[in-house]
Amino acid sequence: MTSPKSLSRTPPSAVAATTIVSSQLTAQTAGAGFTNLTAEVAKFVREIDAREGAVTLFIRHTSASLTIQENADPTVLDDLMTALQRAAPENAGWRHDTEGPDDMPAHIKTMLTATSLQIPVLRGALALGTWQAIYLIEHRARPHRREVVLQFIGSVN
Repeated sequence: MTSPKSLSRTPPSAVAATTIVSSQLTAQTAGAGFTNLTAEVAKFVREIDAREGAVTLFIRHTSASLTIQENADPTVLDDLMTALQRAAPENAGWRHDTEGPDDMPAHIKTMLTATSLQIPVLRGALALGTWQAIYLIEHRARPHRREVVLQFIGSVN
């Protein structure tokens, strides 16, 4: 095993996690696809005057999910939808189809992605990378009203 040629790290910082703030975000989806939640999560962090900590998102559904993905090139999201459709197609002979042929594939797609995310908050801002955004992924064909719980744990100003 070789050692990396260059590593750097900022000095550690510590804060007492004295605050827990929660909120519920409601998103109306247009059907299968990605809904960018980044601005709303950042607004939540600003409104509570967060300083250091972490914000957790939890989606309260089994046929929609959350992810952090590229925010610059929309074809990335198109390709991700194609990959999810290939991983769990509607016509694969699923037995569970109570709500239609997209019902079971939606559950599988949720299982393959995430129902919760945690993003560090540093100096009052989400510590996302330059090309990262927070997305709700709707896995059902028709529009749905989706609920996402936001919870910040950390210190505030």
